[in-house]
Amino acid sequence: MLELATIKVEQRDHGALVTFNRPHALNALNTQMARDLIQVLNELETNIDIWSVILTGAGEKAFCVGADLKERKNMDQLQMRQQRELFVKAFTATKQFPKPIIAAVNGYALGGGFEFALCCDMIIAAENAVLGLPEVGLGIIPGGGGTQNLPRWIGSARAKELIFTGRKISAAEAERLGAVSRVVPQEQLLDAAWALVEEINKNAPVAVQQAKKAIDVGLEIGLPAGLILEAETYKVCLTTEDRQEGLRAFNEKRKPVYKGY
Repeated sequence: MLELATIKVEQRDHGALVTFNRPHALNALNTQMARDLIQVLNELETNIDIWSVILTGAGEKAFCVGADLKERKNMDQLQMRQQRELFVKAFTATKQFPKPIIAAVNGYALGGGFEFALCCDMIIAAENAVLGLPEVGLGIIPGGGGTQNLPRWIGSARAKELIFTGRKISAAEAERLGAVSRVVPQEQLLDAAWALVEEINKNAPVAVQQAKKAIDVGLEIGLPAGLILEAETYKVCLTTEDRQEGLRAFNEKRKPVYKGY
């Protein structure tokens, strides 16, 4: 599969592993990595053979430590604004990716790194993971969705405490707060993520994607509109070949073989 300057992609059956590949810089987000991530996610979105995605960082030290401040220190105001627009597109591409996407967090996930994880559907963290949004200590605020996504994961009061103080938390505390789904030993991180992908991919991919849409959009539009959306996404599933295969497999007492359409 793809291997760009800063992003590596591997495929296993109907899953893809997307790796931030700047371990020498603790996988810090620079301009090229933002461009590469957008390209990768766009291609995976349209690839009918990919049903679920894992996002992780190369090495054991860091998932991603946020923006590469060494690159930014030499930028003028125009360049910084242009980079900022590009970064927003990268976070948006992650948040709006229509297929299941799992963050496998190893080591530091700080600032934009934590925000990328929060843009995913769920987070599995290694025991050595350290997560935080320290932006206020640099005179800015989280700008990759952190002020919006973190409260939706753990509640506004807890999110405010972490954002206002810039405090970093361990994987164990993140799990207790509900910011990560589970914590596993470092050496088991990718195995755990792949196992979850395999469990998801046993099901009809269109149904899973429509369920994701119903949940994500429904949370933002209120219950009455959400129930209408649920009915609409349910109808999408009814017209698929996979729906017919699911019924056949049930009646024939066998495992279904889904195709993704």
